[in-house]
Amino acid sequence: MQDACLVFVGSLNREAPYFQGARGVGIGVYSFDEETLETRKLAETGDVDNPTFLSVTPGGSDVYANSEVFTWREGVVSAYRFDRQTGTLSYINKQPTLGSITAHNTVTRDGTKLLVANYGMGEGGPDRSLVVYGLRDDGGLTAPLSSVAHSGTGPDAARQERPHAHSVTETIAGGVTMVADLGIDRLVSYRIGPDGGLTRLAESALAPGAGPRHVALHPGGRFAFVMNELDSTVVSLALDEASGRLTEIDTKPAVPAAARDGNHCADIQISPDGRFLYGSNRGHDSVVVFSVDQQTGTLALVDHAPCGGATPRNLALTPSGRHLFSANQNADRTSILARDAATGRLTDTGRFIDIGTPMCVKIVR
Repeated sequence: MQDACLVFVGSLNREAPYFQGARGVGIGVYSFDEETLETRKLAETGDVDNPTFLSVTPGGSDVYANSEVFTWREGVVSAYRFDRQTGTLSYINKQPTLGSITAHNTVTRDGTKLLVANYGMGEGGPDRSLVVYGLRDDGGLTAPLSSVAHSGTGPDAARQERPHAHSVTETIAGGVTMVADLGIDRLVSYRIGPDGGLTRLAESALAPGAGPRHVALHPGGRFAFVMNELDSTVVSLALDEASGRLTEIDTKPAVPAAARDGNHCADIQISPDGRFLYGSNRGHDSVVVFSVDQQTGTLALVDHAPCGGATPRNLALTPSGRHLFSANQNADRTSILARDAATGRLTDTGRFIDIGTPMCVKIVR
């Protein structure tokens, strides 16, 4: 079916003191028909601990799941193979992440490496912020090829007592990656060598106490957009892909002023045509929608759409851009929102995937 998608959901299955329960299974795979809105479970596995973030290769065959387990001084990242014909998930292998509270990963655009970001808590262990792995022919992970550690603090004593690398995003052209570090209010850019080596290119400072969490890139490669968790703002930046340096263009609040004290921003996504941004608000329980000026990168508020649940931790757009999925952690559902391509606005379809504590959702055709 032309309008069929594969949806991969990671859900919490081990308790942690900073989450509100663990009612999930692990990894679930679903089909989704954009015409009928029908979802159907194809496979699931519970043999992975707290897969709070997933990456999926474009064809949907390989899945890389971080395990974020409280008290572990090192997390692990696991590789799975999904077989479309048989509807089965098969374990390939896993590797240590060289850091704690493993938060994010991404497959490089050339398909040869996996980049992993460790949020990090406390002291001890390898305590690396960014780690690079090679990808084997069978989809498995090599041992770590390289790693780096960040240093510094921020003004928020409770949340910025040390570095907290929260996400890693490769540029559209490839070969350069940006780490959003919530603890030091910086985006740190690295060049990735053919052997997986990392060369630091630039550090771009955001507002003190902003707490950068996730990054979305304009498909044209000129702009980057950052969701700041701690001060509930969205920042647009001009990106120089050669140097990795980012220059602030615009900053907008992600929620109304009255809601900022009780809100923590999470994920950010951009429409396939680059015209609209979508950011999740935990507390306000909304998805903020901004339009993007294609010439200047400035933002204009379009709407605050209800997320269809509570605590929208992660978002994903279907490849067509017709629907946005919101993994609503504390509602035990991944809601399906319809998107108007002309206006950017979202409407809750009333349809959802029923799954305990969903943490991450990824969609491929």
